[in-house]
Amino acid sequence: MIDKEENGEAGRGRILIVDDDERNLLALSETLKSLAEVTCVSSGKEALRELLQDEFAVILLDVYMPEMDGYETAAIIRERKKTSQVPIIFLSAVNKETSHLMRGYEMGAVDYVFKPVDPVVLKTKVGVFVDLFETRQRMEEQAKLESSLREAHLREQLDRIAVERELERSERRQASILATLPMAIYESRSGKGRMERRFVGGDLGYFIGENAADVIAGVRRFDEWVHPEDLSSYETSEGDDSDAVTIEYRFVGPDGRKRHLLDQRIKLVGKDDDPQWVGTILDVTERRELEERLVHAGKLDALGQLTGGVAHDFNNLLAAMLGGINVLDRRLELGASEKRVIDQMRYAAEQGADLVKRMTAFARKQDLTPASIDPQELCDAVSGLADHALGDGVSTSWNCADTGLHIYADRNQLQLAIMNLVINARDAMPEGGKIDVSIDVADTTAEGDQRLRIVVSDTGHGMTEKVLKKVTEPFFTTKSAGKGTGLGLSMVAGFVDQSGGELQITSVVGKGTRVEILLPARLPSAEMDNSRRARELSWFKGRKIALVDDDEGVRIVLSEQLRDAGALVEEFERGTHIIEAVDEGRSYDVVISDFAMPGLNGMETLKSLQIAAPRMGKVLITGNIADERLSDLKDVLLVHKPIDPKALASACAKSLEIGVA
Repeated sequence: MIDKEENGEAGRGRILIVDDDERNLLALSETLKSLAEVTCVSSGKEALRELLQDEFAVILLDVYMPEMDGYETAAIIRERKKTSQVPIIFLSAVNKETSHLMRGYEMGAVDYVFKPVDPVVLKTKVGVFVDLFETRQRMEEQAKLESSLREAHLREQLDRIAVERELERSERRQASILATLPMAIYESRSGKGRMERRFVGGDLGYFIGENAADVIAGVRRFDEWVHPEDLSSYETSEGDDSDAVTIEYRFVGPDGRKRHLLDQRIKLVGKDDDPQWVGTILDVTERRELEERLVHAGKLDALGQLTGGVAHDFNNLLAAMLGGINVLDRRLELGASEKRVIDQMRYAAEQGADLVKRMTAFARKQDLTPASIDPQELCDAVSGLADHALGDGVSTSWNCADTGLHIYADRNQLQLAIMNLVINARDAMPEGGKIDVSIDVADTTAEGDQRLRIVVSDTGHGMTEKVLKKVTEPFFTTKSAGKGTGLGLSMVAGFVDQSGGELQITSVVGKGTRVEILLPARLPSAEMDNSRRARELSWFKGRKIALVDDDEGVRIVLSEQLRDAGALVEEFERGTHIIEAVDEGRSYDVVISDFAMPGLNGMETLKSLQIAAPRMGKVLITGNIADERLSDLKDVLLVHKPIDPKALASACAKSLEIGVA
């Protein structure tokens, strides 16, 4: 086999020459190599192998060859789909008869060339087929290119349509989202006079309802509903030369609802350098209210911490004063004038103790004893007290129907809270009026808990919105000097919050005030309330009491009170001292220990005694309301200073029950 010629130009048609005579192959290839790349093979089998690998413009096929002649080779070429259309020119040195020619044409030949070959004729005939092949190739390439371009253009169109559709969907989603937000979007242009706003998006109806269409049409202006006190700053900002403007103002909508709006806009440069603005108006009412509540809570927390700190010292002083006054009153024979002085001293000390209790109430630090309270009994008890406090020009109405539920709260503090509200209502009606007090069933909470509603309403002068925001702050009062401490409503608010309830106050100037207290409620229980436990001082008679307190004044006065009640009292200054006494074998019915002491505090002292003498009663006394450790007491009863002897007797009795259990 003769190797392929490699001097053809890339991209041109190829010629396959099949002849068993190498001289003929050489002569033919030299003649035709200028037309196309020439491949020479010496047998039909080799020709078929080449046709499987490459594509040819024309085949020159010798008729007579050993093994497989030209006719057989041509027949196989025509049977194969890939090569069936390749032109075949037979080469023959003999057999010019018609029968042989017809057989060649039947085998698929397109022409005959007889040997010896005329180079010019051969090149002419072969050149036609090479040109046809190359022309067809160029047309196919052009068709492929055009098809590729059409597909690329089609893909580009489809991609553009997909992008446009996605953009449209995105714009619709964005418009839908903006339409549901409490905000409005506007454009404006600076000019002479006031800046005119054109609203282009958002939900303008959220702010002004049905009037949105008139504002969009330019019939009305948005600033018609800006709060009058904020209108000047709103208008001043229109001429701001900054690139970005942010203002906040109050807004009173057509429905009367008051909002805080945040107005932000940025400057854009339009045609002819004419400044244009794009801005948003956002409702920030909830954020402002939350900020105000946080500030208010911060004030209360700071004041609560201060209250907790000073209450401990005040309670120790008052405990010594009240205890000493009671001891002197019992032991001394006093004349009428001396008795008045003692009574005034006791009254002043009790007023001081009451003031501390009010301070601890608003600070949510007071010691509460919740119990089941019958609404009717509550009304009967408070109405009896209120009748003596109200003037002739004030009438009261009590509507406390049987709801089948009892209030669950501290009885004494609840009575005091209602009395505070009634007195406030009376003071709001200096020329007389009517106070309505009612108790009914409120809606259940989200957790399904039942509640009762206590309502105290009056027909007084009412409060402004500014006063209403501060009315529960401690020491805030609208009364003249000497007529109020400003702790009444703050105490009520603290008590309600600490009881797991809710306080709601509404007021209209000139029409009166309505205060609602929502408190937990439950079905009546047959169990006896702790407040009804026997608290007689006679309980102390014959009892062995160990009193531990580092404050000498409190220790002396309280021990004398207990001795007057018949108790056998032994005093200790430190927690370690009582522990040593118990270790030595001394026993007591009850150990009463102060909480705040150097070294071992009261909780640590009683914990140590729990191991050494588990059946011994243990009671903790304290003037401290702010220490969080007091909320973790277990099996230890707590009594706050100044000490109520009857409350102390009840706690001691109950501590013995715990010790036995």
